[in-house]
Amino acid sequence: MRVLVVEDEQRLADAIARGLRSEGMAVDVAYDGNEGHEKATFTRYDVVVLDRDLPGMHGDELLGELISAGDIVRVLMLTASSGIDARVEGLSLGADDYLAKPFAFPELVARVRALGRRATPAAPPVLRAGDVELDPARRTVTRAGTTVELTRKEFGVLEVLMSASGTVVSSEELLERVWDENADPFTTTVRVTVMTLRRKLGEPGLIDTVVGAGYRVSADAPA
Repeated sequence: MRVLVVEDEQRLADAIARGLRSEGMAVDVAYDGNEGHEKATFTRYDVVVLDRDLPGMHGDELLGELISAGDIVRVLMLTASSGIDARVEGLSLGADDYLAKPFAFPELVARVRALGRRATPAAPPVLRAGDVELDPARRTVTRAGTTVELTRKEFGVLEVLMSASGTVVSSEELLERVWDENADPFTTTVRVTVMTLRRKLGEPGLIDTVVGAGYRVSADAPA
C-alpha cells in the first residue's frame, strides 16, 4: 500500500511515516500543502493522511484537488479539533475518514488499512494461489500449511502479485506500490526481491516472469 502523509509538524509526520513503514506500507511525506499537492499529482497513492491546517495550500483546498482529479484515493483527515462540528465539516468536504489529534497510533493504522482496502477493488481477507496463503491483516504467509518468513518488501511484492489474480504486474508498478519515493527507478531491487521471494516460496514455482512486461502468479496456481 502506498501512503502519503501531509503534515506540517515535522516530528509528528516523521513518526507517522516510521510507524506506517513498520507495518509494511510504502510512505512518502510532505510538510506543507503545496508539496503534498505536487507529490499527489505525480504519484498514485492508495491513502493520503492529510492534516487540515496546513501552510501553503490549506488541507481543505488540497482535499478538493484530490477529489477533482478523479483518482481512487482515500483521505484520512487529521485535525487538532475534536468537536463534532469540525468532524462533520471535514467529512462533508469529501474526506473518507477523520481522526482528531492526539490519537492512538494503532487506531491510525487500522483506519489507514481500512481505507486502503476501499481504494482498490475488494480483495478476499486471505489471498490464495495454489497452496500458498497470504493473510494481509496478520501479515503471514504459509505454503502447504508451513509458515514462510518474508521481509516487509518480499511480503509486499507477493501481496501485490496475488491481488492481481494472474494479471501481469510490471516492475515499475511493483516499485511504485511497495517502495517509496526514495527508491531508485533504475535499481535492480525488484528483480532481486522477486528472486529471493521465489527461493523462499520453493517449488513448484509460483511467480512467472513475462519477458518485457513484468511478473504474474503462475497460471498453474490459480488464485
